[in-house]
Order: sequence, then C-alpha cells, then structure tokens
Amino acid sequence: MHDTDTATSRAAAAVDRHLLRERLWGAVIDRDEFAAAATIFAAIDAGLGPEDALLDVIAPVQQKVGAEWAANRITVAQEHAATAINDRVIAALAHHPASRTPARTGRVTVACVDGEWHALPARLLAEVLRLRGWQVDFLGAQVPTPHLVAHLHQHAPDVVALSCSIPTRLPTAHAAITACQAAGVPVLAGGAAFGSDGRYARQLGADAWAPDARAACERLAQEFPRMHLGASRQPIDDLPHLADQEYTMVSRTAPQLVQSTVTELEDRIPAMRAYTEQQRQHTIEDIAHIVDFLGTGLYTDDDDLFTDFIMWTAEILTARGVPAGGLLPALDLLALQLKDFPRSQRLLQGAGDALTATSGAPQ
Repeated sequence: MHDTDTATSRAAAAVDRHLLRERLWGAVIDRDEFAAAATIFAAIDAGLGPEDALLDVIAPVQQKVGAEWAANRITVAQEHAATAINDRVIAALAHHPASRTPARTGRVTVACVDGEWHALPARLLAEVLRLRGWQVDFLGAQVPTPHLVAHLHQHAPDVVALSCSIPTRLPTAHAAITACQAAGVPVLAGGAAFGSDGRYARQLGADAWAPDARAACERLAQEFPRMHLGASRQPIDDLPHLADQEYTMVSRTAPQLVQSTVTELEDRIPAMRAYTEQQRQHTIEDIAHIVDFLGTGLYTDDDDLFTDFIMWTAEILTARGVPAGGLLPALDLLALQLKDFPRSQRLLQGAGDALTATSGAPQ
C-alpha cells in the first residue's frame, strides 16, 4: 500500500461514524438540508470515503427514520421530510470531487418494481455502483415493467438490479424478473420484500440476490453470464401452487372482501358506528392491507410472510395506543368469507394464533 493510501485509510478510520450519524439524524429531523449536506461533506473532507458515507452514515440514519415512524415517535410528515433530505444529500454527494470515478466495468440498470415507491435503497445501490466503476442507469421508483423492458432493449445493460421493499409488490416483481430475463438480461434482486435471507428472490427465479449494496457489488463483480435472448419462464413454472386459483380469487375479489369485513365488523363492534370518517377510513385501509398481504402470502405460499405482517401491524397499532387484539375479528371474518379456501384458512389461522399468543387475547 502506498503512503498516500495508508494516510487516507487512517484518516477514514479516525472519522467517528457514530457521531456523524447523530449529527445527520439531528439535521434531517430539524428539516435542515444544508446542515445535513455539510455534515456529510465535512466527513468526506476529513477522509471518510463516499461509499462509507453512503452505507455507514446515510443508510443507518434512513433506517432509523423508518424505525422511529413505526414506534410513533415521528410523524408521517417528518418521515417524508427526512427521507427527502437524505435523498438530496445523496444527490449532492454524487457531485463531490471525491465521488468522481471513471466508468471501467459494465453497465447496470437499477430500478424499483412498479408500485414500489421506496426508491432510497435503490438510489444508494446506484451510487455505490458508480463509485465502483459501473455505468449506471438509475430509473427510480415505480417503473412499469413494459417501460423497463423497453429500456433494456434500447440500452442493453449487462444486468438489472431490481429493488422491492414492499412484499405486496412481489407478484409484480415476479413478472418483472421474468420479463427482463426474456429480454436476455439477468436480474439481481434486492430489498426487504425479498426476505432477509433472499428466499423470495430465489423462489421468483431471480439470477441472484444480495442483502445490501456492498454484497450486491460483490455479486455483480462475478460477471453475470448473458442469458439467451428470448428465453422465457412462466410464473406458474416457479409457483405450481398457483394452480389452485386461491391467489387469483382473493386478489380479484379484494374490494368485496374489504367491504364485507368492514360491514360485519360494525355489526360485531357497535362502537365502530361512532367512528369519525377518518377513523373509518383508517380501518378500511388496515383491512385492505391485510387482504393484500394475504394475497401475497398465497402467491408465495409462505405462512411467515403473512404472519410477520400481522405481527408488525400489531406493533404499529400498539405504538399508537390501539389494542392489537382488535385485529382478530378481522381475521375471523376473512376466514368465514374464505371458508372454501384451504390455504387461506391456513394462513389466517396461523396469523391469528401468533397474534393471540402475543396479545393474550382470548381465542
């Protein structure tokens, strides 16, 4: 290692990342974009590498933003403002002299699946890939699959990095993976929706999965082989359980399931009739999310996906002073409406049992 490299490494090591995260957190919560950018730029000038700034400072602060919202310690507006500032700081950092790296590797398209609006994880990956010498086309949030495929045909990247954070977008991600591969481009999947162990990326046929940006760069460094143009695979080939049509029936009748459940809940819980319009709308939205996640659980045939969502929802409600046991009647009513659907029954029963065990509510 050269003396200059050694000095740079020592300078980077001397930068207190914990203190940086605290300062950045204070800036984004105070909605002070200039202080946030100044914090990161000062750290870069002090010897912190741009990649470390992105992944060891900005990314953890963004994770804290989500955790604090979930715990009801910051509002939705604060969460949005903090996320927007982090996004702008990332954009500013991309133009810092320390971030200028000539493209010397291959070309990668980074995109979020259609309906996925959490673009920051994909944005972080795109910037880290640029720092590592990749030519990157960052398409941002909510990219419709036909437009993504058209981009692939026009620009012929070596690989697509597909991001998905919301599990209910997994069916859409599956279609996108299949379409990209049919266009002859392999897919690297990433994001919370694919599971902490990448199980859904494998199930849905992605060529590879990575848990974070650094791991993604390592996987891409292995040089994906190009797939044969025109090769295609149908979703039913990956998910033979879809042949029972339960996912199709639940997804197509979701609005009716939600409406019927709300109506029946009002009969079971008379106090709901006194709800304000806002309270009633929140109830409808909560039940719609339950139905959406039930559909995704059926799509993947994974009990944990649905149960984990119900338990997460229970935590969100508890943090807001709403008894988690209130979810049980909704699960019961959905089970009654789907009494002829064995996989739906299994998922609903499993989630109800887990919720009962945690909340102490009677069965």
